[in-house]
Amino acid sequence: MADYIIAAASTADLPDVFYREHNIPLIRYTYSIGMETFEDDCKEESRAKAYQDMRSGTVYTTSMINEETYYQFFRGLMERGKDVIYLDMSKEMSSSYQASHRAASRIQSEFPDQQLVLPDTRCISGGLGLLVRECVRHMEEGMGFQALLNWCEGNKLHIMHRFTVDDLNYLKRGGRVSNASAMIGSMLSIKPVLYVPDDGKLTVSAKVRGRKAALNSLLEGVKRDLTAPAGQHIIINHADCLSDANWLRDHLLEEYPTLGGVDIFSLGIIIGAHCGPGLLTVFYFGDRRKP
Repeated sequence: MADYIIAAASTADLPDVFYREHNIPLIRYTYSIGMETFEDDCKEESRAKAYQDMRSGTVYTTSMINEETYYQFFRGLMERGKDVIYLDMSKEMSSSYQASHRAASRIQSEFPDQQLVLPDTRCISGGLGLLVRECVRHMEEGMGFQALLNWCEGNKLHIMHRFTVDDLNYLKRGGRVSNASAMIGSMLSIKPVLYVPDDGKLTVSAKVRGRKAALNSLLEGVKRDLTAPAGQHIIINHADCLSDANWLRDHLLEEYPTLGGVDIFSLGIIIGAHCGPGLLTVFYFGDRRKP
């Protein structure tokens, strides 16, 4: 058994069964429907229901995790007497980032003989999930605490993130496109293709006409990036667009028969609330991040 703990956030968009099978402590973001608030349980059935609701017009909102919630979560981990690595979204994408670091500073002063480390992962959604999964694998194979931190820092920027969204109105609501751009884009069936550069921000790399062109752009992006496919396990997250996820998986397996596998998971509700049904994402290791 490892002499340290890896903890994560529900925004890694892995299925709940992964965390339970590997005993990974999880802090859960929350979302609201009207006045009612729910914890992100990471279950496929909850995600499926959320996207059905969104397609019917239900508005899901999210909120940051406050400092006290982080404090109690971290304290419970440190009381186990082990060092802790906590993996959450990129600093640039998480309004909770500063609260987590304030809580960690308080905890560290109470447990001076243990380490609590919160790397800026520069990853989001399934990219964070890929980082979590690889870190857990290394831990279970016997990698030590400092060696794993070094591995994480040396490899996090090699995790590629590519996205396309189907409904610009969700990006408009989040302030990523203007009202006019969303209206005109919807009229012209403009589909943005996005990626995450080294700074950890979600950035538009291209704008194409129609869903098919957007899917092909995702595939071509992977083909430009993927330098060492042999044995790689790629993650695809989708927001109620399983047929598109299957299309992308099948093309990747045909193009790269030496892949270790392509896993398809539903997108988590927290990210999905900001991007909407129809979001398709793909995450994998490459040489460097580029549009």
